[in-house]
Amino acid sequence: MENFIYHLFICWFSISIFMVILWTIQIKTGNAAIADVGWAYGIAFGVLYFSFIGDGNKERIILTAAISIIWGLRLGTYLLINRVINRKEDSRYQNFRKSAGKNVLRYFFFFFQAQAVAAILFVIPIVVVFYNPKPLHFLDIGALFIWLLSIGGESVADKQLSSFKANKSNAGKVCRNGLWRYSRHPNYFFEWIHWWSYVLLNFGSNNLWISLTGPLLMLFFLIKVSGIPLAEEQSLKSRGIEYKNYIKTTNMFFPGPPKDLS
Repeated sequence: MENFIYHLFICWFSISIFMVILWTIQIKTGNAAIADVGWAYGIAFGVLYFSFIGDGNKERIILTAAISIIWGLRLGTYLLINRVINRKEDSRYQNFRKSAGKNVLRYFFFFFQAQAVAAILFVIPIVVVFYNPKPLHFLDIGALFIWLLSIGGESVADKQLSSFKANKSNAGKVCRNGLWRYSRHPNYFFEWIHWWSYVLLNFGSNNLWISLTGPLLMLFFLIKVSGIPLAEEQSLKSRGIEYKNYIKTTNMFFPGPPKDLS
């Protein structure tokens, strides 16, 4: 892993410049949700960059780079289409604008730069796999299975929620269709599952502990920082009693059978 820190700095600097460009775009569009797109695309770029530098097993590098770049491009494009292009700004960012007041430009500038740092934090657990010299083995089949399960599950959850919201008669209601019957945030759950792929891909490496930071860090962010807390707060404001009942009957994160309150 010679010059790893140097290449990590170059990668961060590139993503940081990209975020400045996106910050400029959101000034004109008034939609800061493009920061989420930048985060996903930034990770995909970081992985691509390191795929040319890693000196581990070539087949392992190709497999890891392929699945992580596909993940990043899929997520970023989904967010771009569903939350940015011709879309009203997400309520989270609307609230940020209100709280920032006159300092909104400076606030969002630092927020976008924080997304660049976050992208690097999640690049690291992936790209350390590129320094694993071990040839592919049966555990890598498990990694691919986990990746397929996570991508499929997240795609299905996103589709179910989009279809529910597209029906105007569901305005103000809570989606309990499909996967949303078993978890209040199935999309986040499958997003988290995805990060375990890189743990298996790096199994047997001296850097395995670094790959473990991926799912652990993502779980912390989803449950304690920017994922579930903000989503739950907004849902309680917009759906009130119905969402409170949803909380009583449905697991927050890990899927499980709905609770019977009768």
